[in-house]
Amino acid sequence: MPERRILLGVVGRPHGVRGLSRVVSYTADPASLTAYGALSDDKGRRFTLRWRGEGIAEIAEIVAGKPVPAADRSAAEKLVNTRLYIERDRLPPPDDEEFYLADLVGLQAIDADGAPLGTVVAVHDYGAGASLEIARAESAPLLVPFTRAVVPEVDPVAGRLTVVPPDETMVPEQAA
Repeated sequence: MPERRILLGVVGRPHGVRGLSRVVSYTADPASLTAYGALSDDKGRRFTLRWRGEGIAEIAEIVAGKPVPAADRSAAEKLVNTRLYIERDRLPPPDDEEFYLADLVGLQAIDADGAPLGTVVAVHDYGAGASLEIARAESAPLLVPFTRAVVPEVDPVAGRLTVVPPDETMVPEQAA
């Protein structure tokens, strides 16, 4: 499996009896999920999608180089919760001042004075906006919102980002 996969969608519950499924797309325009071509899952299987309605798709697994569509509801049920990925290098480059959240993982976090804070180990987004989890050597991880006020500078080329924790965030070293 490629090391740098990006989650683009998840197969949901079946729709009807003819093998169609609901699909949640994480692309900016949900309909563009099919523009990426074949998608892979956690097991390395490859799939193609064909939209049949808003959020409803015909899903075909590529077997021996040929698409084999889910033929009925039972086949569609077996695909529920299948996560659909592409390799990171298949995505277009982001615009200026835009970032793929996956590209933030691994960046070194520094404070406004340039002192190291730790390393971004995860990006969480539960719907209210992204937050960065920063692992630190001597203390608990720091969780900060990914906003311009808190993360004023991101430099993926240099491998770092600047973090100015909000006043509400108590950094354990400052708590004494």
